[in-house]
Amino acid sequence: MSNELETRCLLFAKSVRQFCRSLKWDTINLQDIKQVVRSSGSIGANYIEANENLGVSDLKMHIRISRKEAKETVYWLNLLFVGESNEFDSARNKLIDEAEQLKKIFSAILLKIQ
Repeated sequence: MSNELETRCLLFAKSVRQFCRSLKWDTINLQDIKQVVRSSGSIGANYIEANENLGVSDLKMHIRISRKEAKETVYWLNLLFVGESNEFDSARNKLIDEAEQLKKIFSAILLKIQ
């Protein structure tokens, strides 16, 4: 497995956190922020677990979870309230694009190991 992908997942999780720090923290947005922070961090955490190589079934399970968390991150990013700011909307769209790319990478890994 790729150390570059671990780094990419880490940078993505950090970018999500940086983005969330700039958002309005109202009652509803706070709940969505908590969820997106969790799911974005879980992508890389599960990929690290997959790299421990405890067997093919364990590898597949953690890659599937990473893919699932990438999908979930897209969902939570879409729910975040960014107001009318084109800047926040653009930043969110970049994060959504990266989550979608990560999802595709994990799908490709799954196809390769099956």
